[in-house]
Amino acid sequence: MRALVYDPDTVRGVRFDELDEPCPTPSQALIKVEVASLNFGELAFAARQLRPGQVFGKDAAGVVVRAAADGSGPPAGTRVVSFAGTGGWAQMRAVETADLAAVPDSVELGEAAALPAAGVTALQAVRRLGPVLGRRVLVTGASGGVGRFAVQLAARAGAHVIASVGRPERAEGLGRLGAAEILTGSALPGNRVFGVLDNVGGQVLAESLGLLEPGGVVLSIGWASREPTVIDFEEARMRGGHGRIEPFTVSAPFGPGIAYLLHLLERGEMDSQIGWRASWAKVDEAVEALLGRRILGKALLEVT
Repeated sequence: MRALVYDPDTVRGVRFDELDEPCPTPSQALIKVEVASLNFGELAFAARQLRPGQVFGKDAAGVVVRAAADGSGPPAGTRVVSFAGTGGWAQMRAVETADLAAVPDSVELGEAAALPAAGVTALQAVRRLGPVLGRRVLVTGASGGVGRFAVQLAARAGAHVIASVGRPERAEGLGRLGAAEILTGSALPGNRVFGVLDNVGGQVLAESLGLLEPGGVVLSIGWASREPTVIDFEEARMRGGHGRIEPFTVSAPFGPGIAYLLHLLERGEMDSQIGWRASWAKVDEAVEALLGRRILGKALLEVT
């Protein structure tokens, strides 16, 4: 089968290769992949996450060609979307049935493929904040995949969502997704916030701590800035920060979260925010655009 693998010796770190089809374990389904999605983190930090020659891809949607031998999961012929650490950017993928969900007939596979890593991360992060009804929640890096899902989900939970983006053009569509306020550049909220969902890191993360109201929390989700975070706790105290900061990592099983997001898509209550879509033959173009922050939302590869 053809697959896109990590190669640190190429310009963009990715190349095509011919590999054997994966051999599923008893608890895994074998999927013929039709659409995969890209995530900023898996590209920007590939050297930390992958070995040379390992198949890229957390997100992939397609059709089950072999059901799990242990009887779990959907039968052959079912359209599904899946989330795992690797293996999604290939013609065939073996994935744990606990980490996939059946795609409703009314949901297009590309829309579903955009959901797993970014959508489930945003979902779990919003839930980690706790009740946000009527509370102010800041989403930094709101123009990216996780950010655009976080804006939608926090607004759906009743939060007053403040979306922060690096440049004005990156804010396109965020108001329609539920952002009550939009900040650009280094602008900070005028009033304190209950929660911060930070996808940027660096100075943005450091400043977030001083924005919290008593009992508030900053969740460090992503590191789009790729800059070190140095927190001056004395400055945070002087600014009256009263909360805490936590590292956030998405956790398995992923299937239930994906299924919930698919339900929202099916009902027209969520938008996948697809900003780029083309054949996987154009993967270099996709990687360059995503890492260059020229894509609003998600980028999709059509696997042939």
